[in-house]
Amino acid sequence: LRRFDPKFEPLGPQRLKNLYFTYLVELRAIAKSVPYISSEQFYTGNPEEDKETKLAVAEILEAIKSFPFHFDESKLFSESTDEALELKQLFKARFRNISRIMDCVGCDKCKLWGKLQVQGMGTALKILFSGDEVGLHSVTPSEANPKFQLRRTEIVALFNAFGRLSNSLQSIQVFRKLLLKKSH
Repeated sequence: LRRFDPKFEPLGPQRLKNLYFTYLVELRAIAKSVPYISSEQFYTGNPEEDKETKLAVAEILEAIKSFPFHFDESKLFSESTDEALELKQLFKARFRNISRIMDCVGCDKCKLWGKLQVQGMGTALKILFSGDEVGLHSVTPSEANPKFQLRRTEIVALFNAFGRLSNSLQSIQVFRKLLLKKSH
């Protein structure tokens, strides 16, 4: 928790804001992709696990659909000016660079989790930058743009990254409660 405390780390509050913003980006991406993901088949190789996975995903999607939209991604890079297009390309290039940097990490465990989180955020951005191709206002994915596709690894990465962020935010809440108890 010290890395978020301005007494110990001047950038702490900004890091905390970034953590919450990242959570909202992934939450919004999953919410936007509900029609697409809910139609997906989840093959584990075990029919019983397939059913359990489908039910678990359906539960998560229902919970996510219950959240109001916290921002409108169509406002991101919405201008079609040369400057906005250049900014979007710069943003994508920097994100790809982060992914390449993860290849240089020495610890295999850190590399794995880092790449998984980067791919999860990349998938979230792919969904958000896709406009309405995912089928945000569609009733079924068949009404969405057939060009939009998510690979199995992208869906897995998106859910894993969202899960990691959820656990981080839950831990922050626990630490806050402990600090409040300690200060009283």
